Amino acid sequence: MPLFFSKFAPLVPRLRRLYTAAETAAGEDPKLSRIAEELLALSPAELDDYAALLRLKLHLSLTSSAAAGGASPAGAGDAAAGAEDAAVAVKTAFDVKIEKYEAAAKIKIIKEVRAVTDLGLKEAKELVEKAPVVVRTGLSKEEAEALAAKLKAAGAAVALE
Repeated sequence: MPLFFSKFAPLVPRLRRLYTAAETAAGEDPKLSRIAEELLALSPAELDDYAALLRLKLHLSLTSSAAAGGASPAGAGDAAAGAEDAAVAVKTAFDVKIEKYEAAAKIKIIKEVRAVTDLGLKEAKELVEKAPVVVRTGLSKEEAEALAAKLKAAGAAVALE
């Protein structure tokens, strides 16, 4: 799930309630109402793109969050911090990274990398030679552990991130 949506999804209902309350309040600012309507109409992928753009415009790190001390739009600090803590507790996507490998096992490792990715021989060789390097991203825990076991059997030092 995209970074913004996964961290700020719990805020969408609250924003909708606040927006509805703001509509009924006297002295409504039409510019802010238009912005709120457009934000609430965005899809999760568009919300993620918007979050990345906003962070770039505000000169924030792309990985900063309210829990890490970064500024959060719409004053969503406490709710965003709670959402991030829950996300950290249960990690569902893992990356498999080759830390280093034995020179004698290089060919075996290249064969394994080719088997798990759709890379050609040259691309797989270049990837392995760039170690430490991430081979696959976004895998479930079981898939990541199985891939790590295959690469370890071939002679690579592997880390799950």
